[in-house]
Amino acid sequence: MNRTAVQIRLLSAVLLALAGNAAWAQAPIVIKFSHVVAPDTPKGRAAERFKLLAEQMTRGRVKVQVYPNSQLYKDREELEALQLGAVQMLAPSLAKFSPLGVKEFEAFDLPYIFPSKQALYAVTEGRIGRGLLRKLESKGITGLAYWDNGFKVMSANKPLLAPPDFRGLRMRIQASRVLEAQMRSLGAQPLALAFSETTPALRDGVVEGTENTPSNMFTQRMHESQKHLTVSNHGYLGYAVIVNKKFWDGLPGGIRKTLEKAMMEATAYEKTIAQRTNDAALEAIRRAGTITIHTLSPQQQAEWRRAMQSVYTQMEARIGKDVVQAIRREVDKSGK
Repeated sequence: MNRTAVQIRLLSAVLLALAGNAAWAQAPIVIKFSHVVAPDTPKGRAAERFKLLAEQMTRGRVKVQVYPNSQLYKDREELEALQLGAVQMLAPSLAKFSPLGVKEFEAFDLPYIFPSKQALYAVTEGRIGRGLLRKLESKGITGLAYWDNGFKVMSANKPLLAPPDFRGLRMRIQASRVLEAQMRSLGAQPLALAFSETTPALRDGVVEGTENTPSNMFTQRMHESQKHLTVSNHGYLGYAVIVNKKFWDGLPGGIRKTLEKAMMEATAYEKTIAQRTNDAALEAIRRAGTITIHTLSPQQQAEWRRAMQSVYTQMEARIGKDVVQAIRREVDKSGK
């Protein structure tokens, strides 16, 4: 082979390599965003809004693949998947962080700790909320935002109007020592089940009741297996949007800043739709006619509060008395 031919072949190889590198450089950054609820819940809709904003703002440089309804992982599995890098983004409920050793997040499960959204946001958007997210970094997780679902209701196949009504009932909870103590304080038998397993368990009588937000109950059709629902607003259900820290830190700085802006806008959107979505879901449950809806009177709610006050005594040492007291001070400052 003459010298010219060799030079042509070498040049061709270089050009092919450059073309391959250019194609690689332009390959989109993929973010797999897994969650366990339906697409038309506040979290599901906010995940889709983040996808839209992230792809638009990065001009296609980032592609977000959203997997709802436990398509990839159940709620017990998804945190491990994130830490291993099998998915890049999640929005688990705040109770899910306790098994990682960050038990302070269980404060959000304490009954009646947040009397209003104003009080809640004073905590999540302030020093306490930011400090809790920083505690995840040692676990290989970066916290980006808090998303709101709302206050929970109770359901069962009998009216739940006073603490004695719970006695002996098998009640589904998400895995949380605080929620377990809450149900026991009412005389119920708590059973921790994955969210995706709850509707079949209610239908088959494995459990006799549950607690959740109206939007989660309606989209999972739990109301079709229950005869009574109590608007108790006894507890809060929220989420933290998190990413794999190694993945996040490895992003180009400009891309990361753009995604932070997209997350900020998606979070603002999520807060505007959370209450509206739950109100609409409760009305849809009412219209379905399969369940009787009860609303607690102030006197009945006071009775529930007294019954569940023991949860604070039991759980303060586990969560951290300083954390609980700091949240209560912030709530008081917010004017409730």
